[in-house]
Amino acid sequence: MEPDNKNTIGTSSSSTFSRIEKVHPFLMMLYLVIVGISVLFLILMVAYIRTRLLEEGPINRHFPQFFSFSTILILLSSFVISRSSYFYRKDDLLKLKITLWATLLLGMGFVWSQIAGWREMAMHGIPFQGGGSGTYIYLISALHSVHLLGGFLYLSYILLRTLHASLNPIRTLVFIRNPYRRQQITMLCTYWYFMDILWVGIYLVFLFFNY
Repeated sequence: MEPDNKNTIGTSSSSTFSRIEKVHPFLMMLYLVIVGISVLFLILMVAYIRTRLLEEGPINRHFPQFFSFSTILILLSSFVISRSSYFYRKDDLLKLKITLWATLLLGMGFVWSQIAGWREMAMHGIPFQGGGSGTYIYLISALHSVHLLGGFLYLSYILLRTLHASLNPIRTLVFIRNPYRRQQITMLCTYWYFMDILWVGIYLVFLFFNY
């Protein structure tokens, strides 16, 4: 008796679609945003590399040290925010608040170091209005900071909700048992990791093509 293959045709694609259908709409929207941001920065990085290689040639110039410092800060922030999901699962709102505060401060330090890096570039004769690859460095790093500010807003919202819940035992119980809050923290971590990886990639490209 031959096996019935009618029910196995398209099973793989059906299972893929079923997994997609189970993804929360907000999480799916976040994935689409990440794809869009990735395409935008890919186009800008290709334009930067083309300008650097074809129009300017092999010239050495000052690379802002504050960009290296900002890279360390954003890596630290990703490590810190990775603990937020753990503390939420452990019902430890105190450590969750500390983690969110620390991530916010490290993120603010990252943006400050980016601004300091732009001033450092200007002091070494690389103005924003000068055109060429220097303009792309300003533009790409500034756009990254702008997209990171979106993460600041979402982080601040979750932090305020956590602070509000910690003021009352009943609200605390509801907060730590709410799967939607867990989803929000997961989305925040996912976006923050993405911005971290994106900046590290940008930093390495800038560093490699600067010399």
